Order: sequence, then C-alpha cells, then structure tokens
Amino acid sequence: MPSGPDGPSRGQSVLKNATAPIYSALVAAGFPSPADDHLEGQLDLHQLMVKRPAATFFCRADGDSMTGAGIQNGDLLVVDRSVQPHDGDVVVATLDGGLTVKQMRKTACGWELASANPDEGVQIWGVVTFSVSALAKR
Repeated sequence: MPSGPDGPSRGQSVLKNATAPIYSALVAAGFPSPADDHLEGQLDLHQLMVKRPAATFFCRADGDSMTGAGIQNGDLLVVDRSVQPHDGDVVVATLDGGLTVKQMRKTACGWELASANPDEGVQIWGVVTFSVSALAKR
C-alpha cells in the first residue's frame, strides 16, 4: 500500500521513460486475422496511465470482491486523487482504518460504496483510473 497520496512506499517503484513499441494493427479477440506489421510508435505506460503525477499513487487489489468490475486479486491499481468520483466509479477509500477498493453508487439516500457498511466512516482517497492484470503468472 502507498505511504500516502504523495508517493509510493518503500519497495515500490515508478517507471520513468520506459517505453515499448506499439503497433497500429488491432488484435482480434475473437477469430484471428492476419497480422499487420505497421509500427505506430512508442508507448509509455506511465504517460498513458498517469495524467497527474502529483495526485497519483499505485496499490494492489487484495481479494476478489471486485471481479465484477474487472479487478482481480493482485491487480495493480492506478489511483488518481484529483479525479472527482461519479456514480459507478471504482474508488479507493478508507474504511475501518484501512484502505479498500469499492464501487461508488448514488442512491435515493445519498452515496454508498458497494459492499460497504453505511454506518462506518468512509473517506474517498481517489478514483481507480486503470487496473493492470498479470495474465501469465511466471
């Protein structure tokens, strides 16, 4: 978990100037099509995922309560504290003195976190803007 909103904690690193080639061809997720060899340029994942570096931190999801939102146990979450949360956003919030990742819902009574106890004090830390999943576990 991060040491706070100001940056990563010990043992975490932030990639800077790390790019990889990106191809303009779309990859079919259904029936395969012939590959297209057009190099589009370089992709910097940090530049893509971190719009406001001073307000962004990374953390890992723990548990499987957010699989319906596409977040798996162990996923790397990119959280932007400067984004105003809206209905349906996935957020990182404090709950019972710890951090939790939940989906915000607007109800007739106000805002709630899906799966959260409404009697517990909650403070929104930021909106999850990206989730990075490892598919090959090696």
